[in-house]
Amino acid sequence: MLASRASMADRIAMYNGNALKIGLFGANCSSGRAATTVPERWSGSWEDCLALARLADDAGLDFMLPIARWKGYGGETDFHGVTLETITWAVGLLSATKRLTVFGTVHAPLFHPLIAAKGFVTADHIGQGRMGMNIVCGWNEGEFDMFGVRQREHDERYEYAQEWVDVVKQAWTRDRTFDFDGRFLQIKAARAFPKPYGGTRPLMMNAGSSAAGQAFALRNCDAFFVATAGSRTSLAGNAAKMAQIKAQAHELGRAIEVFTVGQVICRPTQQEADEYYRHAIIDHADWGAIDGMLANKSITPQTIPPGEYDAKRRYFASNAIGGYPFVGTPDKIAEELSIISQAGVRGIGVSFVNYLDEVPYFCDEVLPRLQRAGVRANG
Repeated sequence: MLASRASMADRIAMYNGNALKIGLFGANCSSGRAATTVPERWSGSWEDCLALARLADDAGLDFMLPIARWKGYGGETDFHGVTLETITWAVGLLSATKRLTVFGTVHAPLFHPLIAAKGFVTADHIGQGRMGMNIVCGWNEGEFDMFGVRQREHDERYEYAQEWVDVVKQAWTRDRTFDFDGRFLQIKAARAFPKPYGGTRPLMMNAGSSAAGQAFALRNCDAFFVATAGSRTSLAGNAAKMAQIKAQAHELGRAIEVFTVGQVICRPTQQEADEYYRHAIIDHADWGAIDGMLANKSITPQTIPPGEYDAKRRYFASNAIGGYPFVGTPDKIAEELSIISQAGVRGIGVSFVNYLDEVPYFCDEVLPRLQRAGVRANG
């Protein structure tokens, strides 16, 4: 396997010298990060995920990051209607790979922290230090209703999540039995063995975009996953957000790595890339699913003017689901990825309409250009 140890420095670096970490985002869900009706859209099946992880591992990509989703959004494709649970998904991929860091995404309100701590430690030993934890506090009330769990008020979600993380970290570090007496969690005589692989702990990531969410990430996590409106629409927006986050972390006496998200459509010519982007993402968008996602945010034709609603729908299809669109030739995409790396972005989770069809070309053409630019290590 990869190594006999797993220091936090090794884990944060994902055991390599790549200045920009590149991973695959959302492959555990049907349609991935593209609400499209095109027939070649991503299946999200276990067989395809396994093949993709092996491809990514062999090509030198750095991580795979899943989405914790429990029900689909409707529409013609029932976008995200078929999903693989993320911790067990990660275990399977870690068993089949040698270098790749694999994250599990966990809803803190739905998983007791001791169960989550034990599950991630088990996966961490299977992957010999390559497991990561992506913590989400949840926003989709329809999913919470499935579990009979009440969604807390916004800022209170992060107050609960703080206690949750405190319990998880104690389970990973305390050598003796421990109690926890919090506002939300009361635990008596807890024990948790074994500890994470190598005497450290899995990487921790969060993507809270509100003030409370960002403060939670800065206090607790190794990586902050940025997916704001600014970062989804411009490279300059990414750069501005990087500077803000790093300055706020510095005020807390912490350093934190910043990751972002993007959708890649890479073709030999700009015209081919632009035409496929419009064909798959706009002309064949699953508008019913997009309407369902907007309705979850209380955005409907009844709540805002028709023109504003149409603009929201188009923005959601083109930017909000997959993130910033990296659309173009290998030269253009490598240049844009180099720009965000120079701005301070440590990593990016990218998605494709069909990962298995498109990732090989991306790896063959874009990764060598990033190596020549000094953004990726050779080898």
